[in-house]
Amino acid sequence: MIDVLERVLMPLAQKIGNNKYLLAIRDGFLISMPLLIVGSFFLLFANFPIPGWADFWAGIFGENWVDFFSKPTDATFSILAVLTVLGIGYSFARQMEVNPIFGAVISLVNWFLLMPYEVAGDEVTLAGIPLQWVGSQGVFLSIIVAIISVHIYTWVENKGWVIHMPEGVPPQVERSFSALIPSGVSLLVFFFINILFGITSYGNAFSFVYEILQIPLLALGNTLPAMVVAYLFLHFFWFFGINGGSVVGAVFNPILQTLSAENLSAYRAGEELPNIINQQFQDLFATFGGAGSTLSLLIAMFLFCKSKRITELGKLSILPGFFGINEPIVFGLPIVLNPMMLIPFVFVPTINIIISYAAMAAGLVPYTSGVAVPWTMPVVISGFLSTGWRGALLQALLLILGVGLYYPFIRVLDRQYLEDEKQAAKA
Repeated sequence: MIDVLERVLMPLAQKIGNNKYLLAIRDGFLISMPLLIVGSFFLLFANFPIPGWADFWAGIFGENWVDFFSKPTDATFSILAVLTVLGIGYSFARQMEVNPIFGAVISLVNWFLLMPYEVAGDEVTLAGIPLQWVGSQGVFLSIIVAIISVHIYTWVENKGWVIHMPEGVPPQVERSFSALIPSGVSLLVFFFINILFGITSYGNAFSFVYEILQIPLLALGNTLPAMVVAYLFLHFFWFFGINGGSVVGAVFNPILQTLSAENLSAYRAGEELPNIINQQFQDLFATFGGAGSTLSLLIAMFLFCKSKRITELGKLSILPGFFGINEPIVFGLPIVLNPMMLIPFVFVPTINIIISYAAMAAGLVPYTSGVAVPWTMPVVISGFLSTGWRGALLQALLLILGVGLYYPFIRVLDRQYLEDEKQAAKA
């Protein structure tokens, strides 16, 4: 069975892991992630889940103190699509081996070229940039525009249609002039694309992509079956020593991050949160201690195992495990290519997802707000910051349940290692 899975999954993982488009999308989102986390800390401070928190600070700084803390969030989450088109344009240009700065800039310019510069009110329409398109609703078009823009730029440059400057011209000037024709051709293509969308019933490319592509994909990704299937693949990849988070995340994370942005917008507006599944649901409630929810395994190792190999490994792995880093145990126990640990490694996170989804759907635990609590935040603390005390309690219960599910498997492995140590001592 393992041989069959290896023959099927290894080539698939290699194709996904080496795909320039998926790598560019993954790395492009990672460029914006530090800014989103910083912006989230300001929002988290303004809405810290402790009774009386807001009133306490209002008594010191006045009733409008929250407005000041909202500015960093506006400067990050509210321009998510702008960050996305810049990040993916830069990343994909590097993949295509052209100047990444020009790749990012031409992607941004082409994206704004498609922008409808009208803000519709109840009775009037004003000139301006619609904020919904620079936020989460414009993310998928950002991905498309960045990929196409850099492709056109690269094609023109590879054709040799560039301006060559004489010797002695400073390199910065030469690079600027060499980008002139590739940038112009790329912009010209999007100029005609904008005209074509302008004569359709959608009026612009943003509305078309949002209604035809983004809404259906988000509806599909925001389902329990989609999340479960994604995590089954993620953990099967890890079982063969492949970073499943990178492989599956390249496809799934853009959807999750857009769902998080929708929740954050609703949260800031005081509206009902629309999505159970999003980036924070995945990071904070699917796994504890890394892939496989191995923090539960580490606790089981400390409580019930006696072999020197497991106990020593547990001492080395426990501290990183609290912060979501579990490579020492994945490769040291090992879990990789270890049939004994495959079942709990795959199914403990799956059970976490199902129970967490059910608890949130039933109203027992609030939805995650979209505030970007780092995935390295220790369990219970992260649950409290994202959903209050009920989320922290759910995390604790799932952590304990995971210990029970891992117990019989690690005990069998422990007995095997004890026997091996006894035989080695006799030799």
